[in-house]
Amino acid sequence: MGLAARQTEFMIEPFRVLQRLDGSADAIYIAADPENVLWGRLPTGSDRAVHKVAPGAEVLIDTISHEGVLEDQGRDPVAFFAGFGVPADEVLTDAVAVAAGSAHAFGQDGPHVITGPIAVLGAQPGDLLAVRVLELTPRAAYGVISNRHGRGALPGEMPAGADPVFTFCRAGHGPQGPTGTIDTDEGAITFPLRFFLGIMGVAPADEGHHSSVPPGRYGGNLDVSMITAGATLYLPVQVPEALAYIGDPHFAQGDGEVALTAFEAPLRARLRFDLITREERAYSDRPYAETDEYLIPIGLDEDLGAAMRDCVRGGLELLERRYRIERSVAYAYLSAATDFAVSQVVDVVQGVHAKIRKADLAALSSWPR
Repeated sequence: MGLAARQTEFMIEPFRVLQRLDGSADAIYIAADPENVLWGRLPTGSDRAVHKVAPGAEVLIDTISHEGVLEDQGRDPVAFFAGFGVPADEVLTDAVAVAAGSAHAFGQDGPHVITGPIAVLGAQPGDLLAVRVLELTPRAAYGVISNRHGRGALPGEMPAGADPVFTFCRAGHGPQGPTGTIDTDEGAITFPLRFFLGIMGVAPADEGHHSSVPPGRYGGNLDVSMITAGATLYLPVQVPEALAYIGDPHFAQGDGEVALTAFEAPLRARLRFDLITREERAYSDRPYAETDEYLIPIGLDEDLGAAMRDCVRGGLELLERRYRIERSVAYAYLSAATDFAVSQVVDVVQGVHAKIRKADLAALSSWPR
């Protein structure tokens, strides 16, 4: 049974395949072509920008997933996905081009294919880059969850054998909205989708090689599932013109991402890059996010307990600087009213994020950022 037929069997209409655009009339467009991507590493301040934009610009950016293009999958996405019943014309041509023509040191570089960097004119260290996620659109009707390399939350225990395990997922429009499906011998597992970019960042300040795997104060592989369409990620600018980038697209992820990856699949992102100057900002040097409902401080450290403490300190800073709440009161409020979640435990540097309800603070005056 073909992919489309199986989707119909479970009342799911497959997403339409979005191949590379020839152009876009309503926005700057950056394709995920080999010349516009970095594979497995983050940009540095000396890297060539693939595009330069003014603050406030909207940019349409294609991303591709690393799943299906990596060396342990044959570095041939057409052949790899054919094994799951995906016809060749439903495989993204930019993924094929990157797999065939981009340099990648498997086992040394990270796995992720990153689109960028994008220079934001006028951005300087000390400023904040506000990356506003306006829209995220799936580019395919399928993706992969992987457990490999002795990593994940249970290294040495999962996968049970020596070989990596690749779990194929289907995706489309279901009766309750965007839906993912995993087929099993006993039937189908279905779950809601929530699109987000696992990697959003700016170039680190130093010129050394940075793998795409661990996140840092520059952002990068944060894997915070709340940064969906409508959210804004605030990134402390590290180098002139920021040199922003995105990648690691997800269709869905549970907080923790315990298997190593979540539902990895390609997205088309419409973003706006706004600049908050040093004089305008009220926050320090941690990345944080915001939605209509929440402020989201992000804590990072190789030790999960230390990441939790870093997140608490980030929450205190947000409340002190943005709302001028006395520190002991802010600490009490976080304990009484704020949920903390493990973003991920699989990327060397582990992450914790908090959900501070903005409605709780509506009676207080605040800085704008």
